Amino acid sequence: MKWFETGQLNFALGIEDTFVPQSRSGERAIDEYELTQHYEKVHGDLGLVKEVGADLLRWGVPWYRVAPAPGKWDWSWVDQAMDRFRELELRPIIDLLHYGTPLWLDDQFANPDYPQHIAELAHRMAERYGDVATDYTPVNEPIIHSLFSGEYAYWPPYYDGPTGFATIAASIAHGMVLSQQAIAHELGDRATFVHVDAGMRFAGDVDAPEHRDTVARLRHQTFLVEDLVTGNVGEGHPLLAQLHQGGITDNQLDWFVRNAVQPDVMGVNYYPLHSTEVFEAGVHHTGGFADPRPAFDAGSDGLRDVLTTYAERYGAPVMLTETCVTGTVEARIAWMDQSVATLHDLRAQDVPVVGFTWWPLFDMYEWTYRHSTNPKAHHLLTMGLYDLVESHTGQLDRRRNPVADRFQHHATAPSPVTASAGK
Repeated sequence: MKWFETGQLNFALGIEDTFVPQSRSGERAIDEYELTQHYEKVHGDLGLVKEVGADLLRWGVPWYRVAPAPGKWDWSWVDQAMDRFRELELRPIIDLLHYGTPLWLDDQFANPDYPQHIAELAHRMAERYGDVATDYTPVNEPIIHSLFSGEYAYWPPYYDGPTGFATIAASIAHGMVLSQQAIAHELGDRATFVHVDAGMRFAGDVDAPEHRDTVARLRHQTFLVEDLVTGNVGEGHPLLAQLHQGGITDNQLDWFVRNAVQPDVMGVNYYPLHSTEVFEAGVHHTGGFADPRPAFDAGSDGLRDVLTTYAERYGAPVMLTETCVTGTVEARIAWMDQSVATLHDLRAQDVPVVGFTWWPLFDMYEWTYRHSTNPKAHHLLTMGLYDLVESHTGQLDRRRNPVADRFQHHATAPSPVTASAGK
């Protein structure tokens, strides 16, 4: 029996692992492991996960460091981390791709060889660490990849518009299928796949004439990559014309149908203060970082909506794979209590919810660091169970706060067993 089939609500943590190593004028590279000093503190950081009673850790691989040049692999740091996972008997869910590609891969996700390169990483990971790492997220938040790299021109390769979105989404989906196939080939039935996407919602004047078509497109786009990889994009799909404009042929769409892969668990990332975007009549926002739409705090109602939507759409157990609020300790604890209670309520209503993830373990730095010249301290986000506190030597100490105590309480409390969660 696998961990998600036990009927228990599993408690997980994550370590923020965004990697966008490319830089250009006005943009710094961003590597959250470097910013938070996780590279040098990995041994202790993984120990903190066990300390607070988590069952699982969502943890990513810095692909650009593992593959510093074509055909060259450096596993030295990942080897150290995997040794620590073994020592602690801590179960990782590996984020194979959390945004960044290697520096040598021209055009990044738009490179025609991208799918084969990410599949090679998947194969080598599964082959090397199959004794300790059997749970994989092939791509974290493909909708965000596709928007930031394909529609908003915010991250490399800086495509824009609905056509750019379609191009990047299809490439990411292709790589996701090949990666899952490569891991399954190596690990067989031991492999577990936790697909993870951002739960995006749209509210406000969504039926206003100037917004109606945009909202309809965005709602369909939210599910596009998962629909592609599960073989659910065919004749009559509402984004078919957009995909064709992005250079995706009917033969390529048929390939997805023939090579469909499925999630064992469908993960949804939900942030109550950010996951619901608001449209206002007479106001135009692109939704990109330069011109964002305002957000609405949808609280538990939004959480219920995204989890039930994904459970019904994909017929798999669902997991809250990221949540938190940025704010005071009291605000974080209040949302943790509220969101955990919501998951228990959903399970009591036979929604197959199998996991809760607080993200992140310790504080992180906002992505705006990439487009700033300010010190990283100006971009600190207070989100974690452990505060990042800079010492006089420049070291970032991990200081436990009461949010950790509350997480430990939830993680170690008896969990009601539900039959539906094990389906």
